[in-house]
Amino acid sequence: MKKQFIVLGLGRFGTSVALTLQQLGCDVVAVDLDMELVNDVAESVTYAMQADIGNPDFLPSIGAKDFDGLVVAVSEHMEASIMATLVAKEIGVPYVLCKARDERHAAVLRKIGADAVVFPEEEMGKRIAKNLLSVNFADWIALSPDFSVVEIRTPEYWVGKTLKELDLRRTHEVNVVGIKEGDRVELTPDPELPLNEEMVLMIIGANKTLEKL
Repeated sequence: MKKQFIVLGLGRFGTSVALTLQQLGCDVVAVDLDMELVNDVAESVTYAMQADIGNPDFLPSIGAKDFDGLVVAVSEHMEASIMATLVAKEIGVPYVLCKARDERHAAVLRKIGADAVVFPEEEMGKRIAKNLLSVNFADWIALSPDFSVVEIRTPEYWVGKTLKELDLRRTHEVNVVGIKEGDRVELTPDPELPLNEEMVLMIIGANKTLEKL
């Protein structure tokens, strides 16, 4: 049976959540007071409707308690956001995720029962920063115009494998000359030691090869 969700508020965040849930195979009811926004998603979700989400009678009237979850994607109108969250938890919606405008708003939402509170812009910024770090070297030391030593956290597809299994000199034309793990540095790494995700590898090679890696 398909999971069913209600998304209240069709700004950029709400629309993105509604469309993604629908694409993932869920049934989605998308709601906003602005009919233009409702029309924009009408053909892409299970059902789109115009309504005032701050009206305490709205969620009970559409049987919200029978849905798997509800997303309150309206943060600019705090009163409507708080009312929708309060009513949703009172009638027994299993999971309510809310977008918050600030920490004070978030504190109120949590206090009245929100299961999760998000700050989409802040969290996207953190995610992008982590992604940038994950695809770049932690440190790069040039040995010459053509060769360098870099530090890189163990790539996901290397975790659990040994240096002997990976045979990086043959497969990538680089050498691991050291491993950092916490405060410990091993400059003669054991080729039989399985790598873990917390290790930082010191790798030497040609710049062009390192950039590809």
